[in-house]
Amino acid sequence: MIKQNIITGFLTGLAANIAGVLLYVTLFSQSDLDATLKDAIENDYLGKIVALGAIMNFLPFFVFLKKKQNYHARGVLLATISVAIAVAIHKFI
Repeated sequence: MIKQNIITGFLTGLAANIAGVLLYVTLFSQSDLDATLKDAIENDYLGKIVALGAIMNFLPFFVFLKKKQNYHARGVLLATISVAIAVAIHKFI
């Protein structure tokens, strides 16, 4: 049961991160999603967009804490850390 709650939180964190990236691109980009992401890869700022998308993880994290669903919150935190590590690896490779 605990493992399932952490996995649910992890998937929620990834979904919130993706939603944050989509929201950022929708609000602050003049072109569509594909063109923005292609430009971000070519000009080496994809990590910054993904990191800004991770701000959306605050919402489910604090909702889970408020509801005393600590293992779900741990999953969201794990997703945030995983995204941070992936961005760091992408930046240095």
